[in-house]
Amino acid sequence: MSDLQATAETDLERRRVMQGAGLFVAGVLLASVISPASDAADVRPAHAAARNSGPLGARLQGVQHFGLTVQNMDRAFAFYTEVLGGTEVMRDGDFHGERIHNTLLTDQEIEARVRRVNPRTLGVPDLKGGAQRLDVRFVQFDNVVIELLQYRDAEQPSGGGAAFAEPLDHMSPAFPRMMHICFHIRDDVDFNKFIADLESESARRGMTQVRANRVVTVFSEKERAAAPLDANSNGITEGKSNGWRLIYCKGCEGEQLEFVQALGPVKKTFDDARAARRRLVEG
Repeated sequence: MSDLQATAETDLERRRVMQGAGLFVAGVLLASVISPASDAADVRPAHAAARNSGPLGARLQGVQHFGLTVQNMDRAFAFYTEVLGGTEVMRDGDFHGERIHNTLLTDQEIEARVRRVNPRTLGVPDLKGGAQRLDVRFVQFDNVVIELLQYRDAEQPSGGGAAFAEPLDHMSPAFPRMMHICFHIRDDVDFNKFIADLESESARRGMTQVRANRVVTVFSEKERAAAPLDANSNGITEGKSNGWRLIYCKGCEGEQLEFVQALGPVKKTFDDARAARRRLVEG
């Protein structure tokens, strides 16, 4: 064997040894990475099985968002972001087709069949056939998300186009099934001034439906607007709600809103309840 051949075979053998060592090291490293994951994978199904057999409440992690169907998306978005200070999470839209239609509207389709009427007369859009579309925008506040939804005819532009159905005329909080969105005002904020500023800023933007109630009796819009500043909120100073301050208000779409402030004893009540809930969930 020549020196050249010997050298070549030695180099080949060295490469084989190094490759073998490399594969061994890689195998050890891979095993060290995979083993914990495998162990976790072994644990997760058992944990998930226990969770899925537990109480329904233990399977939740709170409220993700409140949804509000609006007549004018651009106007509502401006109110909740520019006036009330929320931040956009995301927007999506032009949703249509059988799957999304059934996801959202199956119960209303069944109700129309029971009544033997055209679903459109009940305010059911035709997402399935594509005659109508759905657009959504999500707005983030400190502890919750609000989803704005607009149903529109397919030929209407997204955002500022006409809505598919007319809005409800009456939004009394006394109606069964009626809901409202409640905003929590910070502890150090002057509640009455906040309401006055909210109405003023909304009016400046042409959002004339944004009107808060008053705690004094008024008989006209003129009297409501002329009520004194301290009539903008109802401060409760006795009983279990001691420290609670609130007022009801209409939003830019005529939706029912509430603004609250929780101080003193009632603040402690809510703080204690939240702490107890956290211990229950984590325990």
